[in-house]
Order: sequence, then C-alpha cells, then structure tokens
Amino acid sequence: MASGPESRPGVTIGVLCLETSFTKIPGHIRNPTTFDFPVSYQVVPGATPERVVNQADPRLLEPFIQAAQQLEADGVAAITSACGFLVLFQQELADAVKVPLYASSLIQLPMVYRMLSSDRTVGLLVARKRSLTRRHLAAIGGESIPVCVAGMDEQPEFREVMLQGQRVEVDADRLEREVMSEVERLALDNPAMGAMIIECTDLVPFAHAIQARIGLPVFDIVTLTEMIYRSLTRQPFS
Repeated sequence: MASGPESRPGVTIGVLCLETSFTKIPGHIRNPTTFDFPVSYQVVPGATPERVVNQADPRLLEPFIQAAQQLEADGVAAITSACGFLVLFQQELADAVKVPLYASSLIQLPMVYRMLSSDRTVGLLVARKRSLTRRHLAAIGGESIPVCVAGMDEQPEFREVMLQGQRVEVDADRLEREVMSEVERLALDNPAMGAMIIECTDLVPFAHAIQARIGLPVFDIVTLTEMIYRSLTRQPFS
C-alpha cells in the first residue's frame, strides 16, 4: 500500500492480480511506488498468464468475482486489475460489486477513438496479439473501432518472464528495447495511428519512452487509475 501527500484517508483503489512472481518495476500497477495514493492488492489463485491471456479461461470468472467482492468488503472505493485481458469479464465483474470497477485499460478505447479525427486509428500494445479477439473489444463497445495492434509474445524477455514465468528478475533494459522495437514497427506500419493504449500492465513502466519515440498520447491502466482516484477525491477549487 502506498500513500502520498495528495492522498485522502479512507480512499483506496483495489487491484485484482494474476498469480505471478516476477519483479514489478516502478510504473507497474503492482508496484506501490507507482501511485501517490493507497492501493490494495488481491491475488487470484490459479489466475496465471497462461489461463488469462492465452486461454481466456471462463472458469476464472468466479474466482475473480470473489476477489472483487473481497476487495469491496475491505472497503476499497474502486477496483481495477493488473491484466488488460480481463476486459473480457468487464460487465460480469462490474455487476458483482457496488463500487466502480474497470477491469482493463482497454475500457478507454471508445473515448480515445472519439478524441481523434475520423481518419485516425488507435494503436494497442498488448501482451499477445493473437489473444486479442473481437469478443474482448466488444466487451467495451470497441469492436467496430479501427485499431492497429502490436503484441509482445514473440519478444524473448517478455515471453520468458511475463508469459512463461521462467525467471523472477526482469532485465528492464532488455525489456525496454523489446517494447520499443514493437512500438516503432507499429508506428512505421500505421502512419494514421493517432494515439496508443497500453493493454499490458507490465509495459506501462515504458510509457514515457514510448511517447518520446512516437510523439502521440499514450493511455494505460495507471493514467486511468489516477483519473478514477481523482474523481473519487474531489476538493474545492481555490
């Protein structure tokens, strides 16, 4: 749990987490130093990247619902997750609690698209390109939005550490090079890209470098969580 000078007592964001053991570097939603307000984590047993990202295993819905309800019972003011592919369960999870629940950074897709001119597309940086289906986008009303997609599953550091869990320590420099390689390729192949959404929470630590390279707005789960927190802690204008 983290707090900063601008945080307000009693307002905490809950995070549904996958069962992973690799080091979460600053900028990752599961690194408490990422935020200047309180965050509470709830790991869902059995929710591995293989089952969530590769398989979209529907049997995980109930454990995630139970975890969300536990966070609500613990008093969090809103709930999110540490994996953007949980967008598939967005409505079911939101229906299971009485506090705001946003399962994925992808929930921003319709908003981001409407911010752009009609000849622009939205870039998506995801953990595994083949796993992002029409069903995932339809879960947030984004199935008809023009997108271009880059996946990280062919990159060795990301695949071995994040998807396969072969190592605990992350080579952040190597991972950044992999991220930038995919981002540069996506931007080169899609000159009409007008903004980017980072689906994968593991890649948010490199959002600054991504924006510096492509010169576009970059949205992710951290920017969304900061917005949600601010919406829950409004204060008088001086």
